[in-house]
Amino acid sequence: MPATPLPSSGDLPTGPKTCDASGMVEIHRLFRRGFGEGPDLVRRVPEGDTARAGVVATQLETLSLGLHAHHEGEDQRLWSALEERAPACSAHVERMKAQHAELLVHLTALDRALPAWRATAKTADAAPVLAALDGVNAAIAVHLPDEETNIVPVMEYVITEAEAEWFAEHGRKSIPKGQTWQQLGEILAAQPDGGDEWLRKHMPAPGRLAWRVIGRRRYAAHRAALEGR
Repeated sequence: MPATPLPSSGDLPTGPKTCDASGMVEIHRLFRRGFGEGPDLVRRVPEGDTARAGVVATQLETLSLGLHAHHEGEDQRLWSALEERAPACSAHVERMKAQHAELLVHLTALDRALPAWRATAKTADAAPVLAALDGVNAAIAVHLPDEETNIVPVMEYVITEAEAEWFAEHGRKSIPKGQTWQQLGEILAAQPDGGDEWLRKHMPAPGRLAWRVIGRRRYAAHRAALEGR
């Protein structure tokens, strides 16, 4: 697409929108909710209960994979597109890159800490997990609102619908085999209305039926195991 410079005031470009970037905000809700409840889930695992620790560790690993993929997609294709097509957004882009780098430090710490805690479910091994989660949550509390305020609105004027779909597909590919229903359930639970609008917007009728018949039950079992019910 041709370059669309933003006014120095930071106002949005004029003209019709080129894509719907609301999916970015929707997936951000997943990360806020998932990582936000992470410390409580870890602390509620009884000492030595490796089965329960394994369920919680898998949940956190899946979230970490998702956030890694989300940021990798932006790093690969979004920042350069915004710098080319909306040059006045470059200061925001540089800030996003710095925030990604900070989040990567905390996500890497989490990735490294989870295997030991999964294996032992010991309090001593939970401490590095909790410290990493504190770092992740503090960083996303800054990064996600900043991105939603200063990046997502610009995307809707300079990114194509096909490009927006690429970001969504890149994220979907990060879901580990066997975690699809659980991840879908977490996305739905993170939405303000419980996911009804998300389902209508993103899934065809057969997919919505499959969720009602199969997915909802599997997600409920997943949450029961996660919460020790």
